[in-house]
Amino acid sequence: MKKRDQDEYLEQLWYMKENGCSDIAVLKENVHLDYTDTMVDILKDKSFVNLSRESQTISLTEKGEVYARQVIRAHRLAERLISDVFGGDFETGAGEFEHTITPALVDGICTLLGHPRECPHGKRIPKGECCKRLATTAQTSVIPLSELTVGQSAKVSYVQCKSDQQMHRLHGLQIRPGVLVKLHQKYPTIVIECENMSIALDEEVASNIKVWTTDEIMTQQGSQKRGTGLFAGLGAKVRRRRRGR
Repeated sequence: MKKRDQDEYLEQLWYMKENGCSDIAVLKENVHLDYTDTMVDILKDKSFVNLSRESQTISLTEKGEVYARQVIRAHRLAERLISDVFGGDFETGAGEFEHTITPALVDGICTLLGHPRECPHGKRIPKGECCKRLATTAQTSVIPLSELTVGQSAKVSYVQCKSDQQMHRLHGLQIRPGVLVKLHQKYPTIVIECENMSIALDEEVASNIKVWTTDEIMTQQGSQKRGTGLFAGLGAKVRRRRRGR
């Protein structure tokens, strides 16, 4: 079994787990490859799945969950990266991305994005070692824009939208990852300054805009100066895109 095929099966089994399902028929219906019993047997031999032909059920073992979690984490972070930073077709791009990136680079992207909790579809992104280290050292400095104090400035980390329409509206207002915002008013409506414009936002939209606080901005700038390899390259691409190049 090719690694890509293996990842496809384990990814679908993770989705089934999230939905509380273990029916083999559901796996057959949703896997993008031609389903074969041989592929499932290989996963069983690798101790990735628990399989019962009698009850027609299949589920991830502990070992299978560990592997599938990393695949899902890479996929959903790739969706977040492509959607928020590059503004492209995140579903297609993420499908290729997840099979080629290493766990260390996944953690680098997670850190670059401010440890987002959900993908653009609103599904939970499994935490990685970088998220765990952050949780044991300090509270995250990525917070909802609505939690800023009046007069406080911050940099947008990522935007969590419930619909494409909302995402396009915020992009049209120049509210996108990397821009600086300043909170001017919290009541009766939230008013921010962004790209020399005053913008009014309702509470729900403002809470879905995640920002780095001022202290975290300084930390990120120091990290960028020391960055090398892909992590630094991603930062350069983001900066070029913001300048419209």
